Amino acid sequence: MEYTIPRIMIAGTNSGCGKTTITCSILQALINRGLKAGAFKCGPDYIDPMFHSRIIGAKASNLDSFFFSENTLNYLLAENSAGCDINIIEGVMGYYDGMGIDTTRASSCEIAGMTRSPVILAVNAKGASLSILAQISGFLHFSIGDKETSSGICGVILNQCTSATYAVLETAIRRYFNGQAEPLGYLPVLKECSLESRHLGLVTAGEIKDLREKMQILAQQAERTIELDRILQIAGDADSVHCEAISLPQFEQKIRVAVARDRAFCFYYEDSLDLLRKMGAELVPFSPLSDEALPSDVDGLYLGGGYPELYSGELASNHSMRQSVYKALVNGIPCIAECGGYMYLTEKIGSDPMVGYIRGNSFDTGKLSRFGYVTLTAEKDNLLCRKGQTIPAHEFHHWDSEDPGNAFTAAKSSGRSWSCVHASGRLYAGYPHFHFYANPAFGENFYRTCLEYRKENHLS
Repeated sequence: MEYTIPRIMIAGTNSGCGKTTITCSILQALINRGLKAGAFKCGPDYIDPMFHSRIIGAKASNLDSFFFSENTLNYLLAENSAGCDINIIEGVMGYYDGMGIDTTRASSCEIAGMTRSPVILAVNAKGASLSILAQISGFLHFSIGDKETSSGICGVILNQCTSATYAVLETAIRRYFNGQAEPLGYLPVLKECSLESRHLGLVTAGEIKDLREKMQILAQQAERTIELDRILQIAGDADSVHCEAISLPQFEQKIRVAVARDRAFCFYYEDSLDLLRKMGAELVPFSPLSDEALPSDVDGLYLGGGYPELYSGELASNHSMRQSVYKALVNGIPCIAECGGYMYLTEKIGSDPMVGYIRGNSFDTGKLSRFGYVTLTAEKDNLLCRKGQTIPAHEFHHWDSEDPGNAFTAAKSSGRSWSCVHASGRLYAGYPHFHFYANPAFGENFYRTCLEYRKENHLS
């Protein structure tokens, strides 16, 4: 199938250069114009899509070339961009940064190439002038190996730039690059719009009380100093996208899956959850922080990642919920618990008692632990797959467990590997995050096991 998808990618020179600020400012400005916008994030990040989603009023999706084949990547782009006037794809890290120093694998550059998306480079202009031209030149002409390839970069937006500096650099960029990369505007320093960070990146969108006000200030600034009409034109001229539809089983019998959704548990890939919905699942949100017990008549449990360590006292004090989750697990409810969700199932987070279904405590290592992309291989049959089956995954956490499990082996491209995940016929609980679209059979197996549980409990 061929799809016409108006789109651009906002890539960056590095993390912290202003990609998210520029992306949000453009998205909000276009929404304010009455346009329907789609939003995407390169890579496995959960937090930036939350900001995008708050702005567009709909889900934002991840495009990850380690998780997905080229066809799946373009299928998710096509499906989630349907009916949109423009789609903004935010890059990850620096444009060429991927899985190593000698490859662009899993980089924004690779995703731009796979999706044939025009790229606008975000450059932080603070404390520089002529050096900015050198940066742009380097990104335009950089290549790995002997093969010369097009960067896909067609424009530049400067962040933390004064109007006077931009007036000079705009002329210089046009003269020096002669149309290879055109200047498309700038954002000045806007201290009132700064977004706070913590150990896993930005704070979540739900934690910023004045987020709407900040986004409107950014949008007003974008209308003044970013070439929005030209960006719309570039997006509209993007090449068509080719992909085949992904077929999923449709189950006649429905299941109900309880999904933890609150300040402590908010890291989910929305397309991954949608895969379960397409099969026939009803996803029932609940809060381990404030609800007294799991929702009634549920056939499965999904505890996503997040920041349970920040709310461990509140989680511990909710005795009835902890007891409800424990009883459900003892009764055999199928459960996926990723990262923070897994920590909730251990005996303690720090000194605060948790569900206690999995032995061992969770503790703060003070640094990133086992960070990055991995391939998971099952060491035994389990809830999601048979022994020997694999799925791409990602780890990103400061906390660790006294017993991280041994049901899977996680292997990095460097050759390093380690044991991880507690798993059984009804459980997946571990630090690695995964996406059902990376291997839809995992989602199908989860669904079938939930059906078995429903029959065992004579629910209809």
